[in-house]
Amino acid sequence: MRLDPLPGIPEVRPGDDLAALLRDRVELGPADVLVIAHKVVSKAEGRVRRLADIEPSERARELAAEHDKDPRHVQTILDETTELLRADHGRLICRTRHGFVCANAGVDQSNTGEAETVVLLPEDPDASARALRDALGVGAVVITDSWGRPWRQGQVEVAIGSAGLRALVDHRGWPDRDGREMAASIIAIADEVAAAADLVRKKASGEPAVRVRGLQELLSEEDQDGAAPLVRPPEDDLFR
Repeated sequence: MRLDPLPGIPEVRPGDDLAALLRDRVELGPADVLVIAHKVVSKAEGRVRRLADIEPSERARELAAEHDKDPRHVQTILDETTELLRADHGRLICRTRHGFVCANAGVDQSNTGEAETVVLLPEDPDASARALRDALGVGAVVITDSWGRPWRQGQVEVAIGSAGLRALVDHRGWPDRDGREMAASIIAIADEVAAAADLVRKKASGEPAVRVRGLQELLSEEDQDGAAPLVRPPEDDLFR
């Protein structure tokens, strides 16, 4: 694999042609995978809210008081939430309309480019990935976000949208080195690519996109499900 961050991408604003901004920075080919932090995708798509425009509900005010948060920020989180699973240690663990379970429904105040604004997740990250892949002529696009993990410290980049890449590789039924049939090995390829790309960029570097080469065998034209197969269904959640 070779991973190269795209340099010099300017601050993205609502309505910007993100594909054009990316295309101008580096040579891109039909076997390349482009990994993009969701924030620039969201900004280009106008998924930005000004806190001054938000009127918090009584529920938002109660949660904000309990967890020392801005009630307007909490209201934005609730607006993006279909189910509030837990509220503790200043974090709201939410299920979003996409089916994601993550802190604060993915609503983020960092690196927004403007004070008193928050950035939301893309409305349909898989559709965003498909549109960028088609516009750029690359083999695949992966859209990422930084998530914590319930049983481990720290955060890691995961794929929230994908097009052209096999999101999962199912090894069940394959023999291991001893000839035993594997029963539980399903590899989250898109998440691994997202995490690998994050190693070559810095959070405050202005490098939200990374070109990845060497993954031709993982490209796929069957991208209608995108990153959706990575989401564990609620009925399979052993810890609810």
